[in-house]
Amino acid sequence: MWQSCGRKCLVDARGQRKMGRLIQADRRATLTEITTRYNRGMQQSICEATTHTTLRRMGYNSRRPHRVPLISSTNRKKRLQFAQAHQNWTVEDWKNVAWSDESRFLLRHSDGRVRIWRKQNENMDPSCLVTTVQAGGGGVMVWGMFSWHTLGPLVPIGHRLNATAYLSIVSDHVHPFMTTMYPSSDGYFQQDNAPCHKARIISNWFLEHDNEFTVLKWPPQSPDLNPIEHLWDVVERELRALDVHPTNLHQLQDATLSIWANISKECFQHLVESMPRTIKSVLKAKGGQTQY
Repeated sequence: MWQSCGRKCLVDARGQRKMGRLIQADRRATLTEITTRYNRGMQQSICEATTHTTLRRMGYNSRRPHRVPLISSTNRKKRLQFAQAHQNWTVEDWKNVAWSDESRFLLRHSDGRVRIWRKQNENMDPSCLVTTVQAGGGGVMVWGMFSWHTLGPLVPIGHRLNATAYLSIVSDHVHPFMTTMYPSSDGYFQQDNAPCHKARIISNWFLEHDNEFTVLKWPPQSPDLNPIEHLWDVVERELRALDVHPTNLHQLQDATLSIWANISKECFQHLVESMPRTIKSVLKAKGGQTQY
């Protein structure tokens, strides 16, 4: 008796399937466009409110899309080839990889899209303003590395990183780390394809030490595959959560180094242990972008 009460739903199961196909065909369609396209060829038309209610019932909500780098078809193939070459690697294999990257942390952070309550004539009231500083007020650039076994050094970079400066990092930090962690010469060193990493003096240095460790061939446009990106996120969140925020670059550098040194072992080990799942995600996406 209860099922027969109330107004009959205007969009039945067949109509929901049609609406689902419209969404799959154009994710960016507006509510008006979806309603118009749905009503074409239908005996009984619906309004936008009904469309909105139906989409909510189907589990669809309007969201901002995630921003990801555009991957060319050539690099997509290289990412897929990398995943295929390492799809049989186990966690034990990934434990032999030392991950590295550079990152920059700003003194002032953007608050994103902030909303406030104000009256019409209060637009320039100090309490209703958000101050901005050019280039974030400056920042600290660092280079870091880690493996499943331990965190490596975090090296502040005073100026723009070029081949000469990177050669010093490789010889002073990468070499002792790799020879200590992997004395059997079974370690892999990961680096991305930044120009300073591919300079001739860097390539020659690695060739001279290829009997001590191997440089992992890394696909281009693949920060989502590097677990150290998650460690940068940890550092960023901890910087934002500080009770007393750094007011100059020296304090920012000290805070960054301190946060890095206190990252838990469980945190970075979990990131390495998740690499088989990451590789599967790339295979499933056929070399496309994965969530990171």
